Amino acid sequence: MGQKTNPNGLRLGIIRTWESQWCVNDKEIPNLIKEDFLIRKLINNFTKKSAISQIDIERLKEKNKNRITISVHTAKPGVIIGKDGDTRNKLVAKLKELTQKDVNLNVLEVKNSDKIALLIAQNMAEQLENRMSFRRVQKMAIQKALKAGAKGVKTLISGRLGGAEIARSEGHAEGRVPLHTLRADIDYAAVEAHTTYGVLGIKVWIFHGEVLPGQTILDTRKPFASQSSNTPNRRPRNFKGGNNNHVNAKKN
Repeated sequence: MGQKTNPNGLRLGIIRTWESQWCVNDKEIPNLIKEDFLIRKLINNFTKKSAISQIDIERLKEKNKNRITISVHTAKPGVIIGKDGDTRNKLVAKLKELTQKDVNLNVLEVKNSDKIALLIAQNMAEQLENRMSFRRVQKMAIQKALKAGAKGVKTLISGRLGGAEIARSEGHAEGRVPLHTLRADIDYAAVEAHTTYGVLGIKVWIFHGEVLPGQTILDTRKPFASQSSNTPNRRPRNFKGGNNNHVNAKKN
């Protein structure tokens, strides 16, 4: 069932950790889940086109229950910080108004955005909305990710591809993407592209390498992380949705 589940959720507690970390009573959990959802929604809507890859929320000390630490990982920190920190200050003010608590906002730069699944999917969606060929979009994204150091990449686009009347799915993959291996560090994202013909669904899987004993995800996600592997490089392959039967790509 590794092919059917969300790879991020499947690996929680094994090689991945939670993006929200609390030390609270059980009775407070429902309210905090809702509050975290509203915080992430506010940040994403307030800083559009800022290439945010992850938002971490921490409430670790019981003595400071009225204090929230938010870490925003982004490829464009200047968009969130703004001139002389004006944009960041406005965002902090809105977060304080929403939560009625003290907010500590950290803006962290993502240095290698070409192999982060969410940023790749968002970039693909933007290109599709600008009427770029869906096949070219997938191949360009895969080439950039592999060049950035990814071990394997898989993409899938579903909907009215090319303006066709009947919706279908079509994908492309290169390298290894072992979804059944729980120690495999696989980054997954799904976004939507709103085109003139309707909504297209975009899914991206990025394989960074295996997290071996004594290692963490940070070790596999370093640029060009070295890792011994006896598996030969696989040929590029195209596939269609539904039964996911793989077909060897034609040689150029």
